[in-house]
Amino acid sequence: MDDLGEASSYLTLQKGVAVYSSDGERLGKVVRVLSDPNAGVFDGVVFDTTVGPGGHRFVDGPEVERIYERGIVLKIDAAEAEQLPPPSANPGSISVGADDLGPGGGGGLRRFWDRLSGRG
Repeated sequence: MDDLGEASSYLTLQKGVAVYSSDGERLGKVVRVLSDPNAGVFDGVVFDTTVGPGGHRFVDGPEVERIYERGIVLKIDAAEAEQLPPPSANPGSISVGADDLGPGGGGGLRRFWDRLSGRG
């Protein structure tokens, strides 16, 4: 394994740094870090495995053992990493309306909702 430098944070993780399995095999390079820094949430990493079987893979945040200046090390070995899924599309959005308030639409809540949504 290359010298990965000092321990770091997902907040400073850069595109292109190496991704290693727990058994020291180089799996690929970081393509994207998935997080919500405002909420302090690290979701995971999308990495390109062109040095291996090819394609993008997603590794969930809890499967990342350590983040360094010049790479990351996963908690899983190379065999397990081969089973990682490709990244999925962004989740859809949902909307909630007055009809979702239950039978009868919530009475006064329905009128309030209609005013808020510009329908009433």
